[in-house]
Amino acid sequence: MEKRLEVDIQVIVHATEDLEKIFAAFKEIFDVDREEFAMQNLTGHFENPITLLHSRIKKKKAQFFVKKLVSSMPREQVNTVIEDLENRYDDSTLYLRISKQSLVKGEISLSDKEPVKIKIFTPIYKQADLERTFTTLLTQGTI
Repeated sequence: MEKRLEVDIQVIVHATEDLEKIFAAFKEIFDVDREEFAMQNLTGHFENPITLLHSRIKKKKAQFFVKKLVSSMPREQVNTVIEDLENRYDDSTLYLRISKQSLVKGEISLSDKEPVKIKIFTPIYKQADLERTFTTLLTQGTI
């Protein structure tokens, strides 16, 4: 039996970006519909409009999301995450940032610049199991 997975997605969309392209990319790559996102309209530092997108997906949809994410990332980037794993998790949550620009192009690439923030949660009760569990998740797309 697979462990429980939850994926939390957060995206900041600036007024100069096409919201529809971002929704289309999530649908095309991860099968996450527009309706699964909560939208919050904010005002930036210079009074510019900003939209904050947030989605939390669970169960089979979260498992599909993680498998697709891991299988779409370049292998060397997966290896980079595994090598730096201790800096990318806290308790039972793995933190990843992927490029919003690449996502719109149909690619998955790690990036800290204007990223799509992804938190992957699975209950892990022993500290000693954290790295092994997340390494398995990143190499196999499932735990």
